[in-house]
Amino acid sequence: MQQAEIELKAQIDALLARAKAIDETEANEPELDLPAEIERREQRLAAIGQARERLEQRQREADLERGRSDDDRRPRGPDGQPKGRRYKREFGVPEAKAQENFTDPDSRIMKRAGGGFDPAYNAQTAVDEAAHIIVAADLDNTAPDANWLLPMIQAVGNNLGELPELGLADAGYRSEDNLEHAPIELVVALGREGKEHAEVDAKQYPHTAAMAAKLKTEEGRAAYRKRKWIAEPPNGWIKNVLGFGQFSMRGLHRVRAECKLVCMALNLRRMAVLSAG
Repeated sequence: MQQAEIELKAQIDALLARAKAIDETEANEPELDLPAEIERREQRLAAIGQARERLEQRQREADLERGRSDDDRRPRGPDGQPKGRRYKREFGVPEAKAQENFTDPDSRIMKRAGGGFDPAYNAQTAVDEAAHIIVAADLDNTAPDANWLLPMIQAVGNNLGELPELGLADAGYRSEDNLEHAPIELVVALGREGKEHAEVDAKQYPHTAAMAAKLKTEEGRAAYRKRKWIAEPPNGWIKNVLGFGQFSMRGLHRVRAECKLVCMALNLRRMAVLSAG
């Protein structure tokens, strides 16, 4: 956007200068409609400006969440005094590599499973063990999963009238806060399966250390092994049976509704199969 903005401004200036220099006959040449060319570039420039404003607003919010104020030039220590090196960027100024989606500003650039990055949303599902029915679903535009664990447990309770006895989750949902405040028993991976991990500091992360100990037991490992065949099949069915590979809507609230509609369609199909059986 930064480079395009410079180029578009230069092109507009050049076209305005040309329009001023040529006479009426040349201005009406069919191969070049100068007013239309100028308008097209100005519209593009305005779109870039709006995208830049959205990026700057998100950066201001992120800076405030980290405890930085608009007049801070260096981080502040516990005593409130500036310490350390100056910030690399002014308050509210995003990195040069920050990106924005022009067609769907609510989406965010997220890492693709097979490599690379896409404008995307982050869908969440909770699946029951017995019938592989999706009992709770939601969606947001933030990549980390950890913030979703407790809300999804509560969503299951709201939808079914009672909380599950046990929750299984992969390492993306790991956090000391989740393990401490979960209202049910959990088995949460602390890293990729099959990978060795350093010992957890039990004083600083007591609940994570307790989970690490649980995962070393045969009971804990057996419970976690269930996660793959409980949670993953509905994802595969959505993509390969229903043929749903990407959202057709734009905007967070529309995409969230589409996500829940797809989950409901899969549930109806699954229920029909179970009823027939």
